[in-house]
Amino acid sequence: MKTYTSFEVLINGGFAVSDNSSNTMSYGPLGMIALESCKDLGNRIDCCLKKMRENKVCSNHNSFLVSTEEVRFSNGEGKVKIEETVRGKDVYILCDIGNYSCTYEMFGFTNHMGPDEHFQDIKRVVSAIGGKARRVSVIMPLMYSGRQHRRKGRESLDCAMALQELERLGVRDIFTFDVHDPNVQNAVPLMSFQNIYPTYEIVKSFIKHETDVLIDKSKMLTISPDTGAMDRAIYYSGVLGLDIGLFYKRRDYSEIVKGKNPIVQHEYMGRDVEGMDVLVVDDMISSGESIFDIVLELKKRKAGRIFVAVTFALFTEGIDKLEDFYNRGLINRVYSTNLTYIPPQVKAAEWFREVDMAEYIANVINYVNCDKSLAPITQTTKNIKQLMAELQEV
Repeated sequence: MKTYTSFEVLINGGFAVSDNSSNTMSYGPLGMIALESCKDLGNRIDCCLKKMRENKVCSNHNSFLVSTEEVRFSNGEGKVKIEETVRGKDVYILCDIGNYSCTYEMFGFTNHMGPDEHFQDIKRVVSAIGGKARRVSVIMPLMYSGRQHRRKGRESLDCAMALQELERLGVRDIFTFDVHDPNVQNAVPLMSFQNIYPTYEIVKSFIKHETDVLIDKSKMLTISPDTGAMDRAIYYSGVLGLDIGLFYKRRDYSEIVKGKNPIVQHEYMGRDVEGMDVLVVDDMISSGESIFDIVLELKKRKAGRIFVAVTFALFTEGIDKLEDFYNRGLINRVYSTNLTYIPPQVKAAEWFREVDMAEYIANVINYVNCDKSLAPITQTTKNIKQLMAELQEV
């Protein structure tokens, strides 16, 4: 039987921790409800859970997934039916509120589901459970209305209201990733709110695929695309041992275009980037305009290869411009998780690398179901430092 080095284990999906969950009593029989928006990721998580628990008594289950049906009436109204019992189970509801590929027929035309409709389906599932489950948790990788997390003037406060609504419905735990503003959890101080960062998985994927990149401060640096992402860039630079640069967005606050104040200019602060490989880190790519502007500014300063790492790649304006930037040699690679929907043409693109989070989420579910602390798998700094130490020895 082949043996693996600790570095190979880390690179190929392992964690720098030991899992003794098989010796722990579970909170209750495990059940997962993956809504249509999260079917693919849910199936992957289910496979990972079955492998983790293949030696446990619960291995007689063919699947941890609970069968459901999402029904739409011709006028757009909907309902969710649970097709098997969940009585006494520890239930985890998975929903990708950013999956715009989900469609239904309404008044004779095809309608694409938006975040509001996905969130409504979460509430429908909780309603269908009817209090029969022992515990209900919601895994919402992309936080609903996370970009509307604070109030400026006379406007709604959607994210806080949504969390409070789930709390009133009896949801015990919320699991999400890389929230735009983690302070939104203050809206539900008595409910468990886990904001998880996929930094380790992104770094692991980057090291695995970019084998010719030397992670050294003399050859590479980390770039923050704006002041809001500065903490993230500081963290990446700290664990990777790199220097850091910052772009500051000067905006025109006299007008609003597509809900935002347009950017007038990007100002750079940091060390010289000439000849350096660059890792640009942020929470998401929305339209991509900020990234494109920054890439052009970096190339003006004679930067070397440019890599972009984000948690969510939305591509709201399509990928044509990104394809052009790649073909012109301006962007070398984009790394993003599969925590929200990624179109097939993006997955197949040479410039894109998908960071699979299925095993990570399966570990989270496994630990929580066994009433164990998540600290061993969320201690990103420790795991990345061990990964870097192993890399130096190879």
